[in-house]
Amino acid sequence: MFPFCPRAAAASSGSPGARVTFFAHRAPLPRFPRPAPYAGAMSEAIIILTEEPLTSVDAFNITDLYGPEEDVELVLLVPADIKRNLFVDVIDQLTMLDLPGALREFGEQPDAAARKIEAQDILATSLLVLEAAGARAVGEVAVGDAVTALVAKVSDSGARQAVVVTRPHAVADTFRQDWATQTQRKLGLPVLHLYSDSGFIGDS
Repeated sequence: MFPFCPRAAAASSGSPGARVTFFAHRAPLPRFPRPAPYAGAMSEAIIILTEEPLTSVDAFNITDLYGPEEDVELVLLVPADIKRNLFVDVIDQLTMLDLPGALREFGEQPDAAARKIEAQDILATSLLVLEAAGARAVGEVAVGDAVTALVAKVSDSGARQAVVVTRPHAVADTFRQDWATQTQRKLGLPVLHLYSDSGFIGDS
């Protein structure tokens, strides 16, 4: 696990999450090897896969990955079809001490149309937050498997970096089945895993 931005961490010191470390000083953000840009590219891209609406804390963390003089475009992917496991989701909620959330998992789940609308709302909100932070950002709702969509977008664009933003998932994170780790295995490059609305980096 890497140390992260203290300003962001201080803003969310009460955020739940397993296996995190709090640092009182700022440490350099990890900058990963960059694939060669695709032909004719005028700017570099950072591809972001998120399951949660981005917040101002997330926008700070992401825009801190590059300098103000760099020509970078943020490309946001929001999956509409997230494969869920009831048992795993309940454990995730319980580890976050969210008993009402755990009980809601037993209720009726949204259908495909409702999930697509929710993904579109997350995308619209996140783009506004990134633009408010001064970033140049575009995005789309990802169709099909989230990891497959992220790998394809990174490969097709020659992106300089891939970032995954999720809430903590105790089971997937512990057994290294989270989106960031899966993407990292397929790309053969490091993938930055950020916990939503916090200064914590997932252990991927």
